Amino acid sequence: MKATRTILIGLVSVAAALAAGHLVAGLVSPLASPFLAVGNTAIDLTPHPVKDFAVRTFGENDKLVLLAGMAVVLAGLGVVAGLVSRRSPWPGTVLAGALGLLGVAAVLARPTTTGWSVIAPLASLVVGVAAFRWLWSQAPAVAPGRRRFLLSTAAVAAGAGVAAVGGQWLAGRVDVEASRRGITLKPGDTAPEIPFGADFAREGTPPFITPNDKFYRVDTALSIPRLRAEDWRLRLHGMVDNEMVLTYDDLLRRPLVEKTITLVCVSNEVGGPYISTSNFIGISLPDLLREAGVRPGADQLATRSVDGWTCGTPVASIMAPGSNAMLALGMNGEPLPLERGFPVRMVVPGLYGYVSATKWLVDAELTTFAAFDPYWAQRGWGKKAPVKVMSRVDRPKSFERVPAGRFVAAGIAWAQHTGIDRVEVRVDGGPWQQTTLSTEVNVDTWRMWRIELDLAPGNHTVECRATDRKGYTQTNDRAAPIPDGATGWHSMVFTSV
Repeated sequence: MKATRTILIGLVSVAAALAAGHLVAGLVSPLASPFLAVGNTAIDLTPHPVKDFAVRTFGENDKLVLLAGMAVVLAGLGVVAGLVSRRSPWPGTVLAGALGLLGVAAVLARPTTTGWSVIAPLASLVVGVAAFRWLWSQAPAVAPGRRRFLLSTAAVAAGAGVAAVGGQWLAGRVDVEASRRGITLKPGDTAPEIPFGADFAREGTPPFITPNDKFYRVDTALSIPRLRAEDWRLRLHGMVDNEMVLTYDDLLRRPLVEKTITLVCVSNEVGGPYISTSNFIGISLPDLLREAGVRPGADQLATRSVDGWTCGTPVASIMAPGSNAMLALGMNGEPLPLERGFPVRMVVPGLYGYVSATKWLVDAELTTFAAFDPYWAQRGWGKKAPVKVMSRVDRPKSFERVPAGRFVAAGIAWAQHTGIDRVEVRVDGGPWQQTTLSTEVNVDTWRMWRIELDLAPGNHTVECRATDRKGYTQTNDRAAPIPDGATGWHSMVFTSV
């Protein structure tokens, strides 16, 4: 049989298998899609340096790149299945079966697997093998049967397309946006108005409040969970005196507060973009834990997302005076956007997000660090991860050409819970010069800085460093983000002309 025909058989069979699994997953659970399950397992098993490279290189598009890469690999396997089956369908059948079993194993390995979940990858396995066998039987050894083969292949491909669209529709049939639109959040304790002079946005810093669609996103979710507020439940249990199950309406009946908070991702390199600030609306997490009654010895709040991701937060950080830890329902005056954690997420200022900011929250257990290792702790990351004192140059940009003479450099700094005392800048290794700081909003948010420099024509390097109110000046010792946050002075190389 011609190689082009068997290659086409392999490609169409792979497409049919994936579409069948996606369709059935739309009926039982979107997380049961074998394609997504394999992708999530790949994320879990990817070595840290590769993950860091993906985040640095592709940013929030890292998941799209992963899915596209998986599609390319599966297409390649379809080509291989076809090439090794020119004389007999059995090699391709075995390969199709192996891929199907891989999907079954990936779904079974997910923390959200239920008894029904395995139906999706089994459907993928059966359809993939059946499509390959049937199309191979339709492929002619000679030219006269070519029309029948093409019609058969087109029919399977069309069926795969319909199944894929149907699966996508079924997965998105829960009208989460309608649920969001029906919510009005009215905090009794609103955040103070952002004062004039809180940022130097006209001189190159970010605006003080990050718009919701610009807020950074770094997480492990290949597909955004779709959970209506009406269906949301939070189980609070473990080392507590009073176990609780809370609905969204239960939260709305509690006093809502609004706090201006900066969140930082541990993946943020020195000078990186993964830091944003919002007015979060929610309920006090310390008050909730006090109501539940935290038993002596409980030092970790283990939280779980609806997609199975786990997080561990130090109880001491949550319960510290003025911690501002909350279960957040909204940000910047509206319910949480889906990708930011709707219906409910956790926000604990002063800790990197991987230990403090569980999105799509559905479970919270009081436990100990000795008894439970959450997702990233299992992979060797730090367990407590306080945010480090840092600063960043936002203007000039790297390799930017700026006018010689008087020039305004600007940037941001942060030292959560303590506050920024000063930021200093130096040019070309010269003396440190103190910058002008923006009006402080609170110690849990970033603070902007600016300085006027006199620049001679030529190439220059500008560096910055921050000092907090306890007198600690950020170190220039370079450390990678993993396991508990990057360190080092940020610098920009630019040219004045």
